[in-house]
Amino acid sequence: MIVQPLSIGLIKEGKIPTDKRVPLTPDQVEELLSKYPEVELKCQRSDIRCFANEAYANAGAALCDDVTGCDVILGVKEVPVEMLAEGKTHFFFSHTIKKQSYNRSLLQAMLNKNIRLIDWECLTDTHGRRLIAFGRYAGIVGAYNAILTFGQRYNLFHLRPAHQCFDLDDLKSEFEKVKLPKIKIVLTGGGRVAKGAIEVLAGMQIRKVSPAELLHEVYDEPVFAQLNSRDYHLRKDGAAFNRDDFYANPSAYDSDFLKFARKADVLIAGAFWDPEAPVLFTREDMTHLDFKLRVIADITCDIEGSIPSTKRSTTIEDPLYDYNPDNDREEPPFTDEGNVTVMAVDNLPCELPRNASHDFGREFLRQILPSLLGDDQDRIIGRATITDQGALTPEFKYLQGYVDGTE
Repeated sequence: MIVQPLSIGLIKEGKIPTDKRVPLTPDQVEELLSKYPEVELKCQRSDIRCFANEAYANAGAALCDDVTGCDVILGVKEVPVEMLAEGKTHFFFSHTIKKQSYNRSLLQAMLNKNIRLIDWECLTDTHGRRLIAFGRYAGIVGAYNAILTFGQRYNLFHLRPAHQCFDLDDLKSEFEKVKLPKIKIVLTGGGRVAKGAIEVLAGMQIRKVSPAELLHEVYDEPVFAQLNSRDYHLRKDGAAFNRDDFYANPSAYDSDFLKFARKADVLIAGAFWDPEAPVLFTREDMTHLDFKLRVIADITCDIEGSIPSTKRSTTIEDPLYDYNPDNDREEPPFTDEGNVTVMAVDNLPCELPRNASHDFGREFLRQILPSLLGDDQDRIIGRATITDQGALTPEFKYLQGYVDGTE
């Protein structure tokens, strides 16, 4: 592969609350520069990152206070408008592809500044599978927080918050403190998030059972079931569930999740939710006496989305609130036994930034960088490019009304 000279900049994360993650660790910077000597790498000084500035300098990066002169700028979270580099290529999670209203002005600014935006979330292979993500660590921390919350709510045990643990191995040392009664836990999803959550539940010696067993069997130990879309959706016309049809026509389905909400004590929500799909349950459902869920860890954190108790996202420092379904209001955590305690931190991987960054950077070097430096034969970069030369790319023309403010 012929590599043209290219300058890459690691930006200081500017979004508040702060994010300690990085797209490349110092070791990975050293690996990149060794393999691609044509590449120059600059690192904007930061007092936020989980790795020190000096570690990047020792790895061969040039420390600087401004990376706007670089050809390609790598970040994690949304870049504040005032930090965007006009006419350059930015990589970050833009949170615009679902037409999120709070980032409309950011997308407008990138168009006005002729920025090529490549969204990490949109980097996929030719089969549409995501190539790079922090999902595993969202699942790990989300499941850990769910169990931590249950222990707090019922004063059973107390775990150190994940962000107080040095790394994943340190977090795992907390597992032995977990002593759960014979509760039932449901986990939605089948991707990276769910797999990360299962790592934690299995590590805590919580037994996995099938969805049918969770509904119909009685256990003398804590158990969990992993639910896929077919387990809690029904076609409105009575036809059999079809996965491809569900993802293509989610509005043709109704939710059948209540049967699990009447049996389980804890919900760990890790499934992607399409706004056209049915919600899991309604506020009215939550007011019924047979609604059993008392802790909801909403990893997906779709505000006013599939779970009515997710009224807002929470922070790492203040992760919990109670939801009172009778009046549809938020209350302080552990206020009343009739409330549901909600964990809705929207940046969970930040609680284990070292591990999360290492895995993310490894995938960038392995699966993304060759396409960025080469000819992008499989259009890995092309499919993930939202804006280029002041316009939306063909794959993202559906965002035009969102950009214009007409929808």
